Amino acid sequence: MSLSRTCLAAGVALAAMVVASQASASAFYLQEQSVRGAGRAYSGEVADRGAASLWWNPAAIAGLEQSEIYGGLHLIQVDSDVNDSGSTLTRPVIPGGLTTPVGGEPRSPGPINNGVVPNFAAAFRITDKLAVGLTAAAPYNFTTDYNTRSWTRYDALKSSLTTIDVNGAVAYRLNDMLDLGMGVSAQYTDAELTSALPNLSPLLADGSSSLKGDGNWDYGWNVGAQFHASPALTFGASYRSKIDHKLDGHVVVSGLVGPLAGANVNTDGKATITTPWMANVGARWAVNDKTTLNLSVSRIGWSEFDKIVVTYPSGGNVSAQNYKDTTTVAVGVDYQASPKLTLRAGVQYDPTPTPDLGRTARVPDGDRMVYATGATWQATPSIKWDAALSYITFEDTKINRTETIFAGTAAATTLNLRGDVGGSAAVISTGLRYSF
Repeated sequence: MSLSRTCLAAGVALAAMVVASQASASAFYLQEQSVRGAGRAYSGEVADRGAASLWWNPAAIAGLEQSEIYGGLHLIQVDSDVNDSGSTLTRPVIPGGLTTPVGGEPRSPGPINNGVVPNFAAAFRITDKLAVGLTAAAPYNFTTDYNTRSWTRYDALKSSLTTIDVNGAVAYRLNDMLDLGMGVSAQYTDAELTSALPNLSPLLADGSSSLKGDGNWDYGWNVGAQFHASPALTFGASYRSKIDHKLDGHVVVSGLVGPLAGANVNTDGKATITTPWMANVGARWAVNDKTTLNLSVSRIGWSEFDKIVVTYPSGGNVSAQNYKDTTTVAVGVDYQASPKLTLRAGVQYDPTPTPDLGRTARVPDGDRMVYATGATWQATPSIKWDAALSYITFEDTKINRTETIFAGTAAATTLNLRGDVGGSAAVISTGLRYSF
């Protein structure tokens, strides 16, 4: 195998690790950006006010009476199973190839790691109309681990993704009915991927591929508005742009023997991907002094993630991904149980953007339902404590992917990955809001 082809294969895998996540929102997006919002399944956030809603709408802080600081933590506990349902490997043995089961452990329980997602926001009142804000979040952040003997090993072993998103915003109250806001987002990405590589004989031990990618600070923007139709009814709308990410990666391939030994490398590669845009609309309606109804509809532009562009010293390649745009719908309610206690509940439908044909063990995603409850306790005149509990069900789905390892060479080996995926998750959220 030539060095350039090895760099190409490793570069595509390096870019693919950026989408290796499954948590509480579809594909590789984490929506845990507000503890208050978590308690009502993120319904109505685009139409709510204060620092805790800044991620959803930069207009949420216009006309604040007080400055505010928010901090939250979300503990994600995932229960998942990824099971083999007939995966095969076809090696280039003359005359027609040698097809065998991939072997290894046929059941992979709990490959999706538990984790903690932090977020922070601050809003500062400049005048009675003007405010500025800052958020720090981890919108794409996850780790999956498969056992080195897992049936998924030629597609996925470890996939780790960490992002940091810092967003500055400014908001202005145009009049009593209309608030406007805009922001600029800086996002950094760090990722790691490992997988096994098959040698030509099934009697030989596997080789390995280790890939690490350090991104740069890449930039996007967001805008939003809130329309206060009456003291009881507010509509909100926002748009967050796509972000083009550029990864500088280091590739190590080892353990290949015989005719494949020349493919063992230690080199650099680059990859470019695009994360999706997000459009949100929603409303909050206070039907009486105690009860407020919430609604949100989000359209996520996953079709921006249509390809992975890979470059390396001697050439390049484009790998199709074929994600589809999705629409998420959430409804919820806030109930003022007492002057100090607000109770919440909500439900959300969140479809997966991953294609049925081509779904991998790295993104074993399915449609999700989110059921949530939460509360806010007014501890002091300036401190509010938020808490929420969410339960997420993943629709049973299939891994269905065919790919060629060592493509374009005499050693080309076909992997037919077939599996069943199921699971659920619980998210425990807690946070504080401080006004001054």
